[in-house]
This record gives sequence, C-alpha cells and structure tokens, in this order.
Amino acid sequence: MMNINKERKKKISYTLLRVISKFDEIDKKSRYYGTDTPLFSAEIHMLTIIKENEGIHVTGIADKLGVTKGAVSQIVNKLNKKGLIKKETDLHNQSKLTLSLTPKGEIAQLNHEEFHNKFDVLIKNILKDASEENIKFLKDFLNSFEAQLENFESDFDK
Repeated sequence: MMNINKERKKKISYTLLRVISKFDEIDKKSRYYGTDTPLFSAEIHMLTIIKENEGIHVTGIADKLGVTKGAVSQIVNKLNKKGLIKKETDLHNQSKLTLSLTPKGEIAQLNHEEFHNKFDVLIKNILKDASEENIKFLKDFLNSFEAQLENFESDFDK
C-alpha cells in the first residue's frame, strides 16, 4: 500500500487534484471582505455582477449566470438583509426591482477585487522566471483540461 501512495504522489494528476482541492477549500470559506458580515463565494460574486451591471434585475442576473431566478432571488434576499444591496422599483417597469450596491456592498466588492489582485500577484510571482514557451504550454494545458472536464464528469453520471 505504501508504494501505491508514493507512486500516486509522483503523478501530475494527483498533484493537480490536491491543488484543486486546496483551492476549493479556500474558495468555500466565508470572508468578511472589509465588512462586519461574512460572505460566501456565491454572494460576493453576485455583488460583482450587480456592481458591473448597476440597475440589473433578478432575471438579468439569472441569464448571466445560467441559473434559475429562484436561486438568484434567494441570494439577493440574503444580500439585502445583510445590508449589501438595495432593491428599488424600476422606473420603466413597476413590476421589476433594480439592484445596486450599498456603501457596505461597495466595500465588500472592492475588497473582493483586492483578493483577486493578490491571487494574480501570487501566480505572477510563481511564473516570473518561466519562459514564454512554458507559459504558453501551461495556458494550453489548463484550457484543454477545462474543456475536457465537462465530458469527464458526464462519463461518471451514467
């Protein structure tokens, strides 16, 4: 059994799975993003969509994310209760609500951008001595891996 584990640790596929698992752990944690309110990944990403599309409706968010309006409504209601967004009646369509960030939501969203900037710096520092050829290989590998994940997962759903 010990030899099997040693061999697995040498495989790139297992290293990649460990990295993905570690990143998933980091991504699933709630963070405060400079506010007094913990936010989960789906919530902070919803704030980003609202920030980038000021005055968007629930339907617009659902279309952008490819999820149901019900799923969006649940997160929107949580963000509203946390004081991160405001809902206002659409001036052009009284049956719809427009969404925008509150000052607290703006702080969270800006700190989320900073979180991504730090991640960019981490990757940049790791790759600072890599050749253009190696960087191109890595990009091609990751794009191919991403594209093939869809088929890989569906093979096990049968």
